[in-house]
Amino acid sequence: MKARLKWVDGVCFLGESGSGHAVVMDGAPEGGGRNLGPRPMELLLLGTAGCTSYDVITILKKSRQQVSDCWVEIEAERAEEEPKVFTRIHFHFVVSGRDLKADAVERAIRLSAEKYCSASIMLGKTADISHDFELRDA
Repeated sequence: MKARLKWVDGVCFLGESGSGHAVVMDGAPEGGGRNLGPRPMELLLLGTAGCTSYDVITILKKSRQQVSDCWVEIEAERAEEEPKVFTRIHFHFVVSGRDLKADAVERAIRLSAEKYCSASIMLGKTADISHDFELRDA
């Protein structure tokens, strides 16, 4: 896997993934940025949510669950001192569908957290990671 990051101006950077997709990262105005894009640590959280959501949806579909929607709300805390690593991350999954089984959703989240999601397993080396979920009928 490869990526490229180019400095644009101030604390603004343009990242390009190996698959050719671009994203602008910028800092807050009080830090010299112009707020043109997400912060790098925000992208790290979003990428982790994407990684675990991919797993959860894939596992649920293989389990023949009728999922129609899924999103994850993430709350994180960072260390007070440098390096300001994540110390706590909570993922709250909201899964919608027909006749969803809570045990199947719980299993999918657990498998992602313990076996498949490289990003959250890596972040778990410095952060206490927790998960919960709610089911909604579609």
